[in-house]
Amino acid sequence: MEGNGLQEHRLFGGAFSAILPPGFSDVSELREIPNNQEIFAHSQTDQSIIIELMEYQAHVSDADAARYHFEDIASSNEASGPEKAEILTVEPVPKEQLALQECSSAWLLSGRQLVAKFNEQVRNMVALHLCLLRLPQFSTDLLLTFNDPILIHPSSSSATANVPSGPGEAPAWTLEHFRLLLQTLRLCDTAIFG
Repeated sequence: MEGNGLQEHRLFGGAFSAILPPGFSDVSELREIPNNQEIFAHSQTDQSIIIELMEYQAHVSDADAARYHFEDIASSNEASGPEKAEILTVEPVPKEQLALQECSSAWLLSGRQLVAKFNEQVRNMVALHLCLLRLPQFSTDLLLTFNDPILIHPSSSSATANVPSGPGEAPAWTLEHFRLLLQTLRLCDTAIFG
């Protein structure tokens, strides 16, 4: 699939494919990442997208599963609690809007977390957009997360990373870029599930 200069990229060794936002860097080329993740960072901003194959959470209803994963991410980010994490919206994504027809349901969550980068003391406000695609037949929850810093502490190492785009630089990613990714994500090889 190709349009507007965007093309599909292979994910997880070709098991999935999707259209990624412009100006991305594959983080696996910079450092080792777990086999169940694909991580992409914007080349000029501190934005990132994580695509993760997670264990299916059968004990959580579909409507609550996106909240469950958001709270798990908040815990990992040491951003648990109402003063550090907030869910703004959770809405179902109609299956007709998705190329991944194998999912039983899809949920889009938007929230915010106060996150410290690396081992820094100061925290940045990050808008977190999460799409959960449930694949119970493969015992998998497929999680797409778009981290979009909205308030950077002046003492953070990220303070110099979020400079406005100049001519020839990739524009900052938008929620529309993330929606295109989740709408074009498709399964190419079920062997990934073992």
